[in-house]
Amino acid sequence: MRVYLPGTIALLEQLEKERALPAGRAYAVTEALRAWYVEGDEEELEYAALTAAARASLRLLAAEAGLPDARALRVVLAADVPDARIRAVAAAEAADPGVIDITDPVRLTDIASLHVDEAAARDAVKAGLTALAVLAAARERGSSAAEGDPDAELAVDAVEDFDLLWYGAQELRDLI
Repeated sequence: MRVYLPGTIALLEQLEKERALPAGRAYAVTEALRAWYVEGDEEELEYAALTAAARASLRLLAAEAGLPDARALRVVLAADVPDARIRAVAAAEAADPGVIDITDPVRLTDIASLHVDEAAARDAVKAGLTALAVLAAARERGSSAAEGDPDAELAVDAVEDFDLLWYGAQELRDLI
């Protein structure tokens, strides 16, 4: 099954060094995604899973303390993983309908392609990271406005205006 792993430049460095990534959350065309995305062909469903992974990448970036500007790029790794290494995630547990768990490490040889923001996306990504921090702080305060801050939500959504660039797995070293 083709899966999309959210990542960061640091995760690409880990992959290059260790030749594998730990088991964890990813996104794929699942039955739940098919049911949610009522109309659309396979390519559109794959794009929806990739986009969900890109949103998760933004959340990973938000968790990196002191992120330098050069590393403020969303990263998604597309991998082909055997179905036996995939576990469905219960709908109550999943923020997105295409969420899955990969039960074993993803090897470098499993990686089909890498998807990374173009440099022009950096400002939008940094604004999205600031907006995520604003939303998180509001949630911590218990603010009912946390889910409805239109400026912050627009900044996060604006990141999706930038498409991720496609790279072959053999270009990993060039990306880091």
